[in-house]
Amino acid sequence: MASTLGDNFSLLSPKQQELVKMLLDNGQEHVFRDWPGPGVDDDKKKAFIDQVTRLDSSYPGGLQAYIKNAKQLLADSKAGKNPFDGFTPSVPTGETLTFADENFIKYEEAGVQEAQKAAFVLVAGGLGERLGYSGIKVALPAETTTGTCFLQHYIEYILALQEASSQGKNQTQIPFVIMTSDDTHGRTLELLESNSYFGMQPKQVTLLKQEKVACLEDNDARLALDPQNKYQIQTKPHGHGDVHSLLYSSGILKVWNDAGLKWVLFFQDTNGLLFKAIPSALGVSATKQYHVNSLAVPRKAKEAIGGITKLTHSDGRSMVINVEYNQLDPLLRASGYPDGDVNAENGYSPFPGNINQLILELGPYIEELSRTGGAIKEFVNPKYKDARKNEFKSSTRLECMMQDYPKTLPPSARVGFTVMDAWLAYAPVKNNAEDAAKVPKGNPYHSATSGEMSIYRANSRILKQVGVQVADPVVQVLNGQEVEVWPRITWKPKWGLTYSRIKSKVRGKSSISQRSTLAIKGQNIFIENLSLDGALIIDAVDNAEVNASGSVQNKGWTLETVDHKDSKEPEVLRIRGFKFNKVDQLEAKYTEPGKFTLKP
Repeated sequence: MASTLGDNFSLLSPKQQELVKMLLDNGQEHVFRDWPGPGVDDDKKKAFIDQVTRLDSSYPGGLQAYIKNAKQLLADSKAGKNPFDGFTPSVPTGETLTFADENFIKYEEAGVQEAQKAAFVLVAGGLGERLGYSGIKVALPAETTTGTCFLQHYIEYILALQEASSQGKNQTQIPFVIMTSDDTHGRTLELLESNSYFGMQPKQVTLLKQEKVACLEDNDARLALDPQNKYQIQTKPHGHGDVHSLLYSSGILKVWNDAGLKWVLFFQDTNGLLFKAIPSALGVSATKQYHVNSLAVPRKAKEAIGGITKLTHSDGRSMVINVEYNQLDPLLRASGYPDGDVNAENGYSPFPGNINQLILELGPYIEELSRTGGAIKEFVNPKYKDARKNEFKSSTRLECMMQDYPKTLPPSARVGFTVMDAWLAYAPVKNNAEDAAKVPKGNPYHSATSGEMSIYRANSRILKQVGVQVADPVVQVLNGQEVEVWPRITWKPKWGLTYSRIKSKVRGKSSISQRSTLAIKGQNIFIENLSLDGALIIDAVDNAEVNASGSVQNKGWTLETVDHKDSKEPEVLRIRGFKFNKVDQLEAKYTEPGKFTLKP
């Protein structure tokens, strides 16, 4: 048994010996092949066994399960097996919302009530390298008018929901979990600590760090050793699907369940519009009693975003799941839809676009994870050297995605979706300037440029909806991307948490010119018969009520272009392609409670 190890076996504790036997029984003799006898490199050998122990303990079912799953998935991949064989796609049932109509307002108010029974989970394992930003993605400013970073933006929304849902009663603290990785853990903690957790209580926030998984060197799922170090297994990230097993193994779900919580909301790291959609989507979950509710946006046929699809197997099984866009079209063609993925009469695909934000009902979620241990259906994506598929170009690993959770659910599970307009709900920042400039005209750029401009567009459109005359945007090319530049309107979440709240704070006839900047930093700020042409910043403590009216005119803030290659400019501006020159503004600050009128 220990022959490849020779006398090294005696260096190990009984538990470690068991682990080594398991590796040998599962075709992993090669990892010990070049080990010298005891007395040489013993520390390195111990470090290797420690690494194996970590890899074993962080995967549901241990390394043995990982190797077994890998062998099956690699065999399927080599054989070219279609994971959707035997399944027929159809359009699932869900709720489509129209911003500001009666239905939307009803769901939004219901969602605010429900928020005190919710917990939020942010998946934030990524760095901003792909964007041309060297920091962690959640530290990026969502917009540069106020410079609020994504993490602060999210926390302030959760705090606004916390306050609004408790309605003067003792505030129930809404728990917030952040899944980090080796790359982001330290820096996420530092960002929180150096900013006093952006107003949250530190005990409200839990960081769960995901571990990497072992790489595989061939179709036999043999573990890949580091070419530079034979005492180390190569590892790579497993994907954000790990969030489920981390929540399960941490014991936090039970704590939430015991505290009477009912919902878990999962979201990703750089979508500055998401929380405009959260209250109404949570209202849908509560009203329709969905176990799983995927947030979605209307999707153009063949657009590079997964489609939410109902799949029914010939054996009677069915599931509602995200199908990647490059798989959806061939799947439809193979199932009696000769034209594949095409737009319906309304100009959109009948399969809504998945934006990777999930609302799960806690009880059924715990029940399911107790059954699976948090394991999510995985996939493998080896890059083969040639058509024979016998050798890989480089080592591969198993991966899993958060949104694949419903794949293991029983048919009785209530799985639905909520569709909202993309202008309101979806503007992720994931492409760098060069890649965004290559996006075909009319398709979303999903860059730092479009992400920031989408926030101004959404806020402008919302104010228009409540009766403010907001000037039309101008089209400008920034970082090679043609974007609409609307007035730079921002507000704190506690000011504009829902449509009804915004409507109650805007009175009379107001107007905002295209070149204007408006930053509302306070809860009880009312806009009444205000004419703005320039820059206005209103900053007020919560118990100061401010009525802003009259005519504000100044030189304002001008928008200047920045070349993304200009190393004299900071990265956060280069990735946007613009910056603000703060020429002139009216800034009104209210630090004491009371009633005030801002009338220039």
